[in-house]
Amino acid sequence: MSDGRRVLIIGGSGQLGLELQRSFAGTDPLVAVDREVVDLTAPDRIRAIVASVKPDVILNAAAYTAVDQAESQAEIAMAVNARAPGILAEEASRIGALLVHYSTDYVFDGSKVGAWTEEDAPAPLNEYGKTKLAGEEAIREVGGTYLIFRTSWVYGPHGKNFLLTMLRLGRERDELSVVDDQYGAPTSSLELARATREIVDGALAGKFGAAKDWAGLYHMTCGGETTWCGFTRAIFARARALLGDRNPVVKAIPTSEYPTPAKRPRNSVLSNTRLQARFGVRMLSWEEALDDVLQQMEASRGGKQNRTDKWGRSN
Repeated sequence: MSDGRRVLIIGGSGQLGLELQRSFAGTDPLVAVDREVVDLTAPDRIRAIVASVKPDVILNAAAYTAVDQAESQAEIAMAVNARAPGILAEEASRIGALLVHYSTDYVFDGSKVGAWTEEDAPAPLNEYGKTKLAGEEAIREVGGTYLIFRTSWVYGPHGKNFLLTMLRLGRERDELSVVDDQYGAPTSSLELARATREIVDGALAGKFGAAKDWAGLYHMTCGGETTWCGFTRAIFARARALLGDRNPVVKAIPTSEYPTPAKRPRNSVLSNTRLQARFGVRMLSWEEALDDVLQQMEASRGGKQNRTDKWGRSN
């Protein structure tokens, strides 16, 4: 997309927002804002930034993602995850822009055997899931041209996420206990950003037909499934260099041994069948995507070391 279409990224400093900036590099102009610029609990600020940028594409990578904290801050979570997307949808519809929004596997209760499809009825177990579902509904009520991508277990080389937490704990501890009866698909911010760029470019180029043919809700996760324990073991097996060659023991435990304020679905595996059929996009398996993220982190760490040696100071 290099034909002068304006792209606005909301939540540009978050783990997904940073990767979207890289993925959409080359678009001109590209404007990325974070919460210091746009308070998503303030409707006037949201409307003002859209009016100022006049984007052709709005990528909403911002969200209240503190799942447990949302149990006690439901009103703030609702403002960010539901009302703000509704306002973005209104503004996008008003100016004829494409809105891309990201939702979550936590809109489901986990009771299904097998992967969840877009036709399955949501029934969130926690406040976070409820607010994200409300955001989907707000966008649909407005209409216009939009893409909602439900994803799961998002992580990446930046921000706060499960991967970075496990790497830190792996350097500090010899043994960790991790839940082994919640199933999902770890999905990297790199893969989400890559697939988003591919789909947006194709949609705006008319590759998928008229907007009415492709606008709507899709599941977008890496392929395969695992548990949090399985994910942790894969991280430690693949990230020896980042762990300083440590190999912590990972003990599998049931959810009952790790109580949290918010309930989590036991099965939140999402089916990508609709995404693949409509857009022809193949997401990497979660293992392949993990390797890509770790390789990037190792390369970045190596680059920092080289620059430190060359200039005699740390970056």
